[in-house]
Amino acid sequence: MQVVLFGALAASGDIGPVWSGGLRVVGFALGAALIAAGGLLSLRGVLDLRENLTPFPKPLPGARLVETGSYGLIRHPIYGGLIVAAAGWGLVTASPIALVGAGVLLAFFDLKSRREERWLAEQLEGYEAYRSRTRKLLPWLY
Repeated sequence: MQVVLFGALAASGDIGPVWSGGLRVVGFALGAALIAAGGLLSLRGVLDLRENLTPFPKPLPGARLVETGSYGLIRHPIYGGLIVAAAGWGLVTASPIALVGAGVLLAFFDLKSRREERWLAEQLEGYEAYRSRTRKLLPWLY
């Protein structure tokens, strides 16, 4: 499902641009910044997880709780970075369809992370306390 969403999001950038002129220039600059920030956030999430990294939402046996680096900012920085970058793509391409796709990606990762967090709470001591003090997907927002 995730691969399909990414493919649709990438293709939706071709459906546009809807706005032009100065708004397009500002949107492009803001979008490029969001793509860069989202990419850095996701990359940092991968690096911070180190040996805990898995392509599946269920944590590895023996995983440890990571609360530093990007995980000190949000609980799911890889997902959050992909969402931020997707919103940036929508702005760079001036495509409302791509912006809607970023919203769909947000909903998808929100649902995926709910199940993941149940597993994390079961397996990792201190996860509930970490969860109560750290945003979920988007730095300073959600």
